[in-house]
Amino acid sequence: MPSTATTCWSSTSSSRSPTRSSRSTWCGSTSDRHQAQRRTGKDTTLMRITIVGAGNMARGIATRALVGGHTVTVTARDPDKAVRLVDELRGQATGEGGIATADESAVDTADIVVLAVPFDAAKQLATAYGVRLTGKVLIDISNPVDASLDALVVAPGASAAEEIAEAAAPGTRVVKAFNTTFATTLVAGQVSGTPLDVFIAGDDEAARRQVADLVTSGGLNPVDVGALKHARELEGFQLLHMALQTREGGHSWASTVKIVAP
Repeated sequence: MPSTATTCWSSTSSSRSPTRSSRSTWCGSTSDRHQAQRRTGKDTTLMRITIVGAGNMARGIATRALVGGHTVTVTARDPDKAVRLVDELRGQATGEGGIATADESAVDTADIVVLAVPFDAAKQLATAYGVRLTGKVLIDISNPVDASLDALVVAPGASAAEEIAEAAAPGTRVVKAFNTTFATTLVAGQVSGTPLDVFIAGDDEAARRQVADLVTSGGLNPVDVGALKHARELEGFQLLHMALQTREGGHSWASTVKIVAP
């Protein structure tokens, strides 16, 4: 039987710049590399997930992706913050998963890119990455809310996800997901013993299925709500959900939005 002891290894790959390379450090079981192309769970394909950002939501989504056995790369404007996050999470890289830090060239090799940053930054990144995102699944997790949690900052009849899709290069498959889940609940994967619902909206059905596979493999429940225009409703009710957290008798960012059916 092969060893499953946790170990780390390093690799260097060329970036798009002829003068730069991307140095990655991977941690996981010693069999991870050899099993990275295997299928696991119920018809869930192992994926390469690049998370842009190293804050609390990046931590939560990375935790769920590692539970699913996926390969996670974290890239951030502050490389030291990305390193600290990876150091924190590397002990969770069990089974077939691995986690690394890298520069933004990690976007080029990803199956799914997660913009774990606020709305304005996400929109800027979608523009800056340009055709590098063409054909890829791009997850927008943002909530375009004002500082007082009293209103959305996008125009009526619009959404952050739709604006990001407009800013991205043609062929980028934008999906809204994880915007109704708080970071602490993502790390736990549940609230009061009940797995989180992750609402998914996007115009590309195959992209929605791919995100649903990621969600399911992480122990959560995907809820496909259809076209990207429904991100408007997802962002709207998350505004209310967020506002409830800080009111008297609020939930301290520990609640979730859940559909309960017989």
